[in-house]
Amino acid sequence: MIEFINHKLREDVEGTCTGRYGYIIKVVSVLDVGQGRVMPGTGLAQFHSKYQAIVLKPFKGEVLDARVTNVNKMGFFAEVGPLNIFVSAHLLPIDYKFQPDANPPEFASPTDRLVKGRKVRIRIVGTRVDANEIFAIGTVKEDYLGPFD
Repeated sequence: MIEFINHKLREDVEGTCTGRYGYIIKVVSVLDVGQGRVMPGTGLAQFHSKYQAIVLKPFKGEVLDARVTNVNKMGFFAEVGPLNIFVSAHLLPIDYKFQPDANPPEFASPTDRLVKGRKVRIRIVGTRVDANEIFAIGTVKEDYLGPFD
C-alpha cells in the first residue's frame, strides 16, 4: 500500500508548478504518509503526506545558465528546465543588433552572436507567478553575462 501511495504522489506532483514552491522537479523522499481518510460519497481515500523534493523557484537577482529557444526583433526567449525567460532587446548590451536576414534570426555584436541553441548566462530582473506557471524577465546587460560555450 505504501509503495502505491509513494508512486501516486510522485506521479501527481513531479512536473507541476505551484506559486508557493515553484516547479517541483523530482520527489527525493517521502518523509511521512499520514492516516488515510475516506472521502464521503466517492470511496476515494485522501492522505496528507510530507516529502522532500528538488524544486526550481527563480528569484530576482539570480543568475542562471540557459539555452536560447527563440529569437525575434523584440528580444529572445531562453529555457532553464521548465522555466521560460524573456530577455528584451533593451536588456541586451548596446552593441548587439538584430539581424532579421540571418537564418535563423539572431542578435549579433562585433565579437559574438545570440542565436537559437546558444548557451547564455542571464540575470533575473523580475518574475511573475501564476497559479501553475512562473514567468521571468532577464538581462544580459551586465559584466560576465551573455553567450558562452
